[in-house]
Amino acid sequence: MYDWTAIGEWIEFAVRWLHVITAIAWIGSSFYFIALDLGLHRDRNLASGADGEEWQVHGGGFYHIQKYLIAPDQMPGDLIWFKWESYSTWLSGFALLALVYYLGAEFYLVDPAVMELANWQAIVISLASLGFGWLAYDLICKSKFGDNNTRLMLLLYVILVGMAYFYTSVFSGRAALLHLGAFTATIMSANVFFIIMPNQRIVVADLQAGRVPDAKYGKIAKQRSTHNNYLTLPVIFMMLSNHYPLAFASEMNWLIASLIFLMGVTIRHYFNTRHARKGNPIWTWAATALLFVLVMWLSTAPMFRTDEPEEARGAELRFAQAEGFAEVHDIVLGRCSMCHAAEPGWEGMHWPPKGVRLETEAQIARHARQIYLQAGLTHAMPPANLSFIEPAERAQIVAWYRAAMAD
Repeated sequence: MYDWTAIGEWIEFAVRWLHVITAIAWIGSSFYFIALDLGLHRDRNLASGADGEEWQVHGGGFYHIQKYLIAPDQMPGDLIWFKWESYSTWLSGFALLALVYYLGAEFYLVDPAVMELANWQAIVISLASLGFGWLAYDLICKSKFGDNNTRLMLLLYVILVGMAYFYTSVFSGRAALLHLGAFTATIMSANVFFIIMPNQRIVVADLQAGRVPDAKYGKIAKQRSTHNNYLTLPVIFMMLSNHYPLAFASEMNWLIASLIFLMGVTIRHYFNTRHARKGNPIWTWAATALLFVLVMWLSTAPMFRTDEPEEARGAELRFAQAEGFAEVHDIVLGRCSMCHAAEPGWEGMHWPPKGVRLETEAQIARHARQIYLQAGLTHAMPPANLSFIEPAERAQIVAWYRAAMAD
């Protein structure tokens, strides 16, 4: 008999691993080319007609890099396009979103204390919001308003703040910040797919046909690439946020997310300025530190929602009524609740790990899958078995969960 819960967990792990790998590849190449472009020496009269050059050393070898605004005299036949890093990152991220938040909507996406939604309604809102983000952003960029990049970036920030508030008013805190990251990442990947790559293809086609390319295509592509550069670090924060309840479970989670986008700007401004050899703006680190201190303060004042629904719903009811629940309830109260409580009893612990509370029957039923995976099927919890849970107790958790799934 297959344990489909365990198989599903491994599939999720594999997709998450793929997502991290492709994100590293995309972010790495993006940051490298931004730094390379900013750092080119453009004050040299190059015989090749290139716009700039730079010498680099890596892995025991030396690299002589030149950038052509138009193209060299003869187009190379083995031109490399950097695109699959972006596409595979978004595709794997969306697959992970579907596996965790769509298939597990009743556990991770919908929070009745925030908004009463059917699972399908929450999924439709999720999908529609991702599409809206790209369409709104693209229309603004292509309008007269988008001619001024500073003005455009300010409006984009206002939109992101608005979306942060929207998501936290609709979804669970964990899902809200994750969706804000997905919203931003969709814009970034769509920039590559719909704007940057098509514009580059137009330029290459013109050159191959002997025509002089219109400079506007390169200008537009560079604008979108710059936006991606400043949005990258906040997206990484949102990706990681679901592991840290201090970020997603605070009443001020939407404001925390808004400040993180500002931190992304200050950090990237420092590195971009340094790469362009335009100074050493150390004030950006002071600004970043102040923003982070503010984020930490907001995360604890006030802390968690307390208006959780007491009645088990849907699948929760099934787990609460399954054979063995009474025994598992006692096991969890004795082995887990000293930490997973509104006021943890473990010394030095001020909030329940990952925001998971296991004090009531409804809470235990709601987190049945995590209890099964973390404390039943594996020995991940309690950490180092500090509460001395017995093998027989783990077996009871497994039997209870499987009985509920079999019903």
